[in-house]
This record gives sequence, structure tokens and C-alpha cells, in this order.
Amino acid sequence: MAVKVDFSKIISEDRESQVKEEWEGSFIEYLEKVKHDPLIPKLAHQRIHDIIMKPGITEVSSVDNPKLKRIYRDDSVRIYNFFADDFFGMEPAVNKIVRYFSAAAMKGEESRQVLYLMGPVGSGKSSLVEKLKRALENSTFYCIKGCPMYEEPLHLIPNHLRPKLEELLKVKIEGDLCPVCRWRLKSEFNGNYEQFTVETRRFSVRGRVGVGVVPPVDPNNQDTSVLIGGEDISKLDRYSEGDPRVLDLSGALNRGNRGVVEFIEVFKNEVEYLHAMITATQEKVIPAPGRHGMIYVDEVIIAHSNEAEWRKFKSDHTNEAILDRIVVIPVKYNLELSEEVKIYKKIINTSDFRAHIAPFTLEFASMFAILTRLDKSNKVDLMTKLKIYNGDEVLEKGKTKKVELHELKEDAHREGMSGISTRFIMKALDYALADNDGICINPINVAEALIRMVKSEDIPDEIRKEYLAYLQDTLHKEYLGYLEKEITKAFVYSYNEQAESLFQNYLDHAEAFVNKTKVKDPNTKEELEPDLHFLKSIEEQIGISGTAADGFRQDVIAFLWSITRRGDKIDYKSYEPLKEAIEKKLLTSVRDLSRIITKSRTRDEEQQKKYNMMVERLLELGYCEVCVDTILKYAANNLWRD
Repeated sequence: MAVKVDFSKIISEDRESQVKEEWEGSFIEYLEKVKHDPLIPKLAHQRIHDIIMKPGITEVSSVDNPKLKRIYRDDSVRIYNFFADDFFGMEPAVNKIVRYFSAAAMKGEESRQVLYLMGPVGSGKSSLVEKLKRALENSTFYCIKGCPMYEEPLHLIPNHLRPKLEELLKVKIEGDLCPVCRWRLKSEFNGNYEQFTVETRRFSVRGRVGVGVVPPVDPNNQDTSVLIGGEDISKLDRYSEGDPRVLDLSGALNRGNRGVVEFIEVFKNEVEYLHAMITATQEKVIPAPGRHGMIYVDEVIIAHSNEAEWRKFKSDHTNEAILDRIVVIPVKYNLELSEEVKIYKKIINTSDFRAHIAPFTLEFASMFAILTRLDKSNKVDLMTKLKIYNGDEVLEKGKTKKVELHELKEDAHREGMSGISTRFIMKALDYALADNDGICINPINVAEALIRMVKSEDIPDEIRKEYLAYLQDTLHKEYLGYLEKEITKAFVYSYNEQAESLFQNYLDHAEAFVNKTKVKDPNTKEELEPDLHFLKSIEEQIGISGTAADGFRQDVIAFLWSITRRGDKIDYKSYEPLKEAIEKKLLTSVRDLSRIITKSRTRDEEQQKKYNMMVERLLELGYCEVCVDTILKYAANNLWRD
């Protein structure tokens, strides 16, 4: 039975909550509020800094996490929760953005500089700005009612009285009245500024309240009214040209006062057009249209563009004055595999993408994206470099490869500024899905889609050849290795008896070792010393050796004894580390048989039983019937070539 929903109640409750946040009162009442809470008249940079910091910081220690230790060494990792759920692999850029706002909130030099995000297409520049703009919409601010600039009410206080009120209110009063409010103070209120009404306003992207956006403007037709507004010519028949009442302060720098102004593809504009931007951030003023002087503004100016435009702008020495007033933050492509996978999962989860995704599909696509972004190194091949950047332990001839991540990054300063974007990968996933009738995507059809897209992409031939080599050689081999392990592991589950036998045997010998007793042979009844060679052959499968083995055996016996004491049954799956070790031990002996059974077109009854159990296990591991059929046919044709 469907539950009846009271929509009118939902709407009325929302309206009531909005009304509770609204406030309107006299200027004197506002002063009382400020005295009670000196943070009310905070400036724009501090406002955004507080918004970023409000969700808190998660300190992640790398000491006990091998992966993080390989990436960050012994440094602790600071995760800013404000960005954590939306941005992945962007810690360097995020940390610099937070550092900028931290300094600007303290009214350092950064508060008078443009925050400029520079990076390749699809690296997340616009998304970072959008995140800040949307976060602003959850807050309100106090302003002079009727002011087109939504300005701070404390601007009403005359200069000679400010030192006294600053001491009483414990605030610093910055700025001056706009021309419209100055006219109103003189003409409507006869100089009695305490008669002004103060109200709260909610930041709004759509309503352009405290948020301004400046798109690229045609260089041949750059109208400064987009930035600073203009004069309403319909009022010139009633008021003189110098009358503030003719002003139309609807430009982006007007509307963004108290909040943020975004300059999209900033360097596509002519240099002269950027002077208003620099004046707004450096001098905190913008020119009023016509002959109305300058207007104080308090806003965060964030600009962004790609690297090519930045380099072109930077190469012109006549732009030095502007360059000196810009804080440049590179926003590079992500280079960490696990984070790249999170990006696609997030995009898919927020879309109508409902098809089945086979295991390793997003990893395969992510590997390709990252390989195109990496710089070649004479120390390691690109696939090894990818794994090192992901914090994986890379083995070479059974030993950990001794290449430090930070050494590789020091040799590649521009790494992440070029390559395949996330949008390119998402298109490939969509094409693969369309080719498979919207049922399922897997590494095989995604690879085919990527190959077709690379072949048709407008890129230099040498880069095309390189990208195709990644797909048809490097990643093809990587996927075959993964597929072999998947199929072999699935076969292991049809060998429960062997696994249980290994498990019981390990327990007997480990218990004897821990308790310093002997093991009784079930057939000869002979008492034997614990078989240390056998114990080591299991433990080495998960990297346990030397003195660590003693502790591991004690842990196993203690854990399983506690389960037995509760009356629960134990089997080889009861203790995860031991389960993993036993399965790895079985892999070697099972691999050859899995090869024979998978490739065989005709199977005897026993082989067919094990094959069916393997398929059943693959379904449990996240494959669907469609992709199981696809990958097993692919394995039969490509794996274990004779």
C-alpha cells in the first residue's frame, strides 16, 4: 500500500525554515547584533574560508597504512571534508586553494590577489569554482536594504566615528558607501544613517546575489557593462547624467560583491578588459559607470583557463602588472588509479547509467587515462610508474622495486597537464554500452570503444600510435594477467576439500608450534615435530616470514580458539589472512587445470562440474551472465596460447 505524502506540509515547513533565517531591522539593532557576534561583518575571503573549514579536517596517518606510506612517506595526510566527496586525486590543488583562503582570511596579500586555476580541459577547474559558489548559497549575510551592491551596513558609519565603534564592536570597518546609498543618505534620510533598514539576503547563483560570472567576451565588442553595469538611459529624461539614480549596477563585479566572481576562460578577453578585475582585487574598488567615481567592493575573484592561454598571456612582458597580482594554482589531471576509478563511479552514480559494469572495467579505462597523462621515465616503464603512483607495492624478481614516488615526480613537473580527460573516458563507456544494447560493459568492449575513438580523434599521428599501443599491447597484457588470476581464483572455490585439508593441516602444525608440542600422524600414529617448511610455504603466500611468522601463528590459533569457544564452526574461510594464504597456495596447482578446462570445447563430467562451479563463483564475484560468457570466450581465445 502506497504511503500518502503530504506535499503541502513539506512546502510549508520549508517556507517556515526560510522565514526563520530572514531578518529585517534598524541599523541600531544591527549594531547590537554585531556587538554580540563580531564575525557577522566578515569579509568575503574569510566567509569562504569558514565555509571550507566548517565540515572539518580528517587527519590520516600514513604510519600504519603501507599504501599511504609509499605515497606520502611519513607525512600525515590532511583531507578537507568540504572537498572530499566531490574531488579525487586533487589534494595538491585543494591544499593550495585552502592555503590561499587561509592567508586571505587573515587579510594577507592573497586577499588582494586573483585566485587563478590553470589546467587542462576536464581537470576540475570549473567544478572547484562551482563547489564554492553552491556552498555560498547555504548561507545568508546582512546588507543595507535596497542597496544594489548588497553592501555591508557598517559602511554607513562616518570615518570620524569608526575608530570608536571599531573598539566597541571589536571589528575593523572597511569600505565606503556606493553612490546610490550615498545619495539616499543625503536626500532620503538627511544624513541620519541610523534610520537605514538592514536586512538579510541569501546568496544565490541564479538570482546573482553575491555571485557574479563573467564569460569570455568577443574581443571586438567588449562592453564593460558586463563587469561594472551601466547607466539606464530611460531615466536620463528625468535625472541628470551625474545623478546616481540613473545607475544600473548589474555588472558581475557589482552582483558578486560580498561573495565571489568567476572569470571563465579569463585570458580570452583583451588585456584592457582585465584591468577592472585587477583593480577590484588589488584596490578593492571598481569604476562606477559614467561620472560617479569609484565603488568599494569586497569579493573573491576566481579565474580559470587552460595552460596554453596562460603561457601565451605570460609570455607578453606588458602583462607584468597583472601577473604580479595573480596566485596561480595548477589543477592537473589525477594520476592515482584508485582515485580515478572513484571519479567515474561518482559520475555514473549521479547519472541514469543503469547497466551492469563488469569487474576491472573502470580500472581498465582509468589505467588508459592515466597512462596518457604520465611522462616517460628512464627509471621505470609507464605501467610500473602508474602502480607506484597508486601506492602499490611493485615486485621485481620477488623483491620490492626500490623506486621512490617523489623521485619520479621530481623528474616530471608538467605531468598531469596533458592526456586524456575524464569526459573522453565517459564517452567511451557510453559507446561501449550502446554497442552492447545497454546491458553490460566490460574491459573488452570498452577497449574496443576506446580504440575506435582514438583512431578517429584529431590528434598527431605519433600520439595516436602511442595511445593505441597502450590499449592494444600494455593494457591488453595487463588485462590478460588479471583475467587469468580471476579465472584461476574462481576454480579454487571448486577445490573446497583441498582447501579444508590444507587448513586443518596448517592448524595442527601451527598449534603444535605455538604450544611446543608434537603432531600425531593420523595414519602411523607417530608423533612428529611441527613441519616448519610446510607452515612457511603457506605464510609466504601473504608475505609473512621470519619472526613475524611466530606472531601470525599465535594470532591464528587465538582467533580460531575464540570462535570455537563460542560454539561456532570453523573452516578455512574463518580467518581472512589464512584464507588468502591457502587460496594463493592452491593457485599454482589449479592454474594448469583451469587452463585446460577453460580452453576445452568438450569436457568430461568432472571437468564440466568444476567449470560450472567456476562460472557460479564468477557470478558471485560481480560478473553477470552476459559478461561471464564474453570474458570466458575471450580467455579461451587469448589466454594460455600454445
